[in-house]
Amino acid sequence: MKELIVKSLDKVRPILQRDGGDVELVDVSEDGVVSVKMQGACGNCPGAMMTIKMIIEQRLKEEVPGVTEVIGV
Repeated sequence: MKELIVKSLDKVRPILQRDGGDVELVDVSEDGVVSVKMQGACGNCPGAMMTIKMIIEQRLKEEVPGVTEVIGV
C-alpha cells in the first residue's frame, strides 16, 4: 500500500510545488490512516488542512484501496 501512496502523492506534488510547497509521507497505519506533513509554503498555509482533505485524501481514496483517511502532522 505504501508504494501506491507514494506514487499517488507524486501526482499531487506538482500542484503543491507551483505554490512553493510539497508533501511528505510520514506514516501509514494498519487501519488505513495516512499521515502526511505539508512542507514549504504549504506548511504554514491556513488552507493546508483543506488541501489535505480535498485534494490529497480524495486522490488517495480513489487510487489506493484501503486508505480510510489522511491527516496532517
